[in-house]
Amino acid sequence: MTATPRAGIIGTGFMGAVHSHAVRAAGGTVSAVAGSSRARAEAAAAALGAQSVAGSPEALIAREDVDVVHICTPNATHADLARKAIAAGKAVICEKPLATRVEDALELTRAAQQAGVVAAVPFVYRFYPAVREARDRIRGGEAGRLWLLHGSYLQDWLAGAEATNWRVDSKLGGASRAFGDIGVHWCDLMEFTTGHQITRVMARTSRAYEQRETGRTPYSVATEDGAVLLFETDKGATGSLVVSQVSPGRKNRLWFSFDGTEASFSFNQERPDTLHIGRTDSSSTIPVGPQTLATPGGRRYAVLPPGHPQGYQDSFNAFVADTYAAVRAQEPEGLPTFRDGLRAALLTDALVTSAAQQSWVTVATVDTFESLESSPAVERQKQ
Repeated sequence: MTATPRAGIIGTGFMGAVHSHAVRAAGGTVSAVAGSSRARAEAAAAALGAQSVAGSPEALIAREDVDVVHICTPNATHADLARKAIAAGKAVICEKPLATRVEDALELTRAAQQAGVVAAVPFVYRFYPAVREARDRIRGGEAGRLWLLHGSYLQDWLAGAEATNWRVDSKLGGASRAFGDIGVHWCDLMEFTTGHQITRVMARTSRAYEQRETGRTPYSVATEDGAVLLFETDKGATGSLVVSQVSPGRKNRLWFSFDGTEASFSFNQERPDTLHIGRTDSSSTIPVGPQTLATPGGRRYAVLPPGHPQGYQDSFNAFVADTYAAVRAQEPEGLPTFRDGLRAALLTDALVTSAAQQSWVTVATVDTFESLESSPAVERQKQ
């Protein structure tokens, strides 16, 4: 990669704009943008700060002035575009889900490893300073033995039967919507922060609306508006998660409490400037800042004084900066890769299966699944 990272962004919607801001914050340039049509790309080029427009995603991937391909398109297109970018020897940042099928996620993970390219998935909630502080403190033993891991991720952007989006369509978004879109973020954050891995799940999914409307034309909905998950971990903890995209008044409330025998750690993404630590004899709310956080992980990502909240875009900027550092052969700690995207696909597969069977389902680990020739569903039938 050149001294100035050169990005190509495929996708002209909200996430394309988020990626373009992060590219510039990391000292890079957006060499080109591609969309579902050249007209859409041309319309978005100025807003994304792109130097030029590519006639197609494939043309963008082939350009010599693109070092990193950013894939910000509907879910069903991710696997094919990521496959082509890897084959071209380009570094890739692919929005989650990495793929709508576990088998595709596995193929992409293997392909990136074999090609030796950096391949990352934006699990950006890892990059909040408060989260890194909690992770370091938990790893240092402050929580004691973690035994209860619980939380929620609530949104309201699909409240109302008239609200719709391509994600509602399972052909474009995948079999799971609420969990596949935002629940996997919570699970990634839990596993990253605590060091626990979910081993078994019991899930229920539900819909606020069986039909939604496009204009005045109603259509049936196949994907879930919400999900409730019970789980067990490899280190003996139990937990629960509530996910919803139809909770009025909740804009983007990712909240967790990781409870140990000595202390609990709690974080709310809508109030990112504090970390709550509870003990039996006291509670403390630590303001986020380089002078107030105690651990190297927390201080590394805290770039503003206490009282100046760092938000989602700041975390995304840090993720992209770390990805570009990895392309330069550095090794930033905690960068989410395609293996983490595969992990999310395995969790989503387990949730969909559990909800359909109304039973507990074992979640395959990435290492175990990589050694299988058949799909997780086939393996479960053998058990």
